Amino acid sequence: MLRVNTNTVGRDVGRIVQAISLMMLISVVVAAVNGEFFAVPAFGVSAGIMGGLGTGLVRRYRGADAPQKREAMVTAATAWALVGVLGGLPFFLIAWTIQVDPLPVWTNTPTLDTTTAIFLNPLDAVFESMSGFTGTGLTVAAVEEELPRSLHWWRSFIEWVGGVGVIVLTVAILRRSGSSGSYTLYESEARSAKIHPSIVTTVREIWKIFVGLTLGSILLFLLVGMPLWDAINHAMTGIATGGFSVHAASIGHYDSPLIEYATVPVMIAGSIAFPIHYLVFRGEVRNLYADLQTRWVFIWFTIGSLALTGILYANGQYRMLEETFRIGLFQFVSATSNTGFGNATIGGGTEQVWSAGATLLMCLGMLTGAAAGSTVSGLKLIRVITLIKGTVWQIRDVFRPSSAVRYLQIGERRLDEEQAQREFTEATVVFILWITFLAVGVAVLLRVLSPAHPLEYVIFDVMSAQSNVGLDSGITGPTMPDTAKAMLIINMWVGRLEIIPVAVLLGSIFQRLNLYR
Repeated sequence: MLRVNTNTVGRDVGRIVQAISLMMLISVVVAAVNGEFFAVPAFGVSAGIMGGLGTGLVRRYRGADAPQKREAMVTAATAWALVGVLGGLPFFLIAWTIQVDPLPVWTNTPTLDTTTAIFLNPLDAVFESMSGFTGTGLTVAAVEEELPRSLHWWRSFIEWVGGVGVIVLTVAILRRSGSSGSYTLYESEARSAKIHPSIVTTVREIWKIFVGLTLGSILLFLLVGMPLWDAINHAMTGIATGGFSVHAASIGHYDSPLIEYATVPVMIAGSIAFPIHYLVFRGEVRNLYADLQTRWVFIWFTIGSLALTGILYANGQYRMLEETFRIGLFQFVSATSNTGFGNATIGGGTEQVWSAGATLLMCLGMLTGAAAGSTVSGLKLIRVITLIKGTVWQIRDVFRPSSAVRYLQIGERRLDEEQAQREFTEATVVFILWITFLAVGVAVLLRVLSPAHPLEYVIFDVMSAQSNVGLDSGITGPTMPDTAKAMLIINMWVGRLEIIPVAVLLGSIFQRLNLYR
């Protein structure tokens, strides 16, 4: 078995950490513009730590070879874990700056509120950071309104960048056209489709589309009456299908059907693959229904929303049919797009609000996700389609003569027997590992939580973490046991990378420790 080249991994992880340190420098400006000068040292120190670490790794391993697939996988898993941990520094340092209050009066240091005080605990700071970078949106901040704007911004910024991917950010900033290994790293974040032959040009095109969609979302939110600061933050986390909000009640805070309906197309836009957005912007609108994944995004969102509306209406959950439909549409799209915005309470932890049927239907939506090549996580629709079609194909094979030539049609792709077996096997492995990590998470939470929590709510919160959704049933929060928080951090990390890179990382560690003997 070939060993992973740790020099290559070290150099590329260093480059990714360097890119993230630039985000902290940008945040210095945002804190200053908002008059929160007390937050400037925290962002500056965080940028120095990450920049120094990244530069040290790059210089030490500058002569390393270009990454092969195994190095790219280990790089992705390692970088996402490291960025998730170090991204908690601003939360931690800002909380301690407010607690100690060592700065002059003109820095506007506020009184430490109970929400910001949560981040005095490093585990909570890492939880919030991992939730942000992975685009999950689960939070330990009890009342988001109490957070300083600099932390509102940092939460939204890391979700915005995490939606596209930290490796995609690195390729755009620190890679040059023609540099070897860029595409291999790009693929390690569960992407494959290219817009242009050059991967660097593809990545930069993705960023143009992403910025354009974000600006369009800001404008839409302003038009329906959302305040400017709220519009900026919700546009960033909405188009990134992240779900952090500046309000504890999320989109439900506004009590505005117009804002809720306006949020739905933002979440859907984040669910569509960037190559399809590129074609649509070029005038090729037919791709919204001609492309297999995009077509099924709309079909699945429609079927699931109507089914959830039916369950909620049959349960008499809400008074009016329009309200039931709006909540069913919003919540199912939010779950399946992995966004995690909320406009209704699903559960109160130990207190049951939604029925088991409605809750588990949402879990099914979270499991499938939306289009690969978009900002969503989950298994991705193409994996689910491959699993279903591949299973039918395998069953039909029993009734075919052995001499028959077999093909598997997936969208416009016609796969021969070898290709079909390879893709079906990969989808099956991902699904099995996905369910395994999910089961471990559920088992841990059941062990450490009160038995009063309904089982479907425990499954819901673990599924929300691993599918990087961010909706919760009242379990996830600041009072959750530390063991449960640590488990959900692992679920978020595993889910963002679609399992395989984590498995490759663990395999390489076992190999180094000679545990296979």
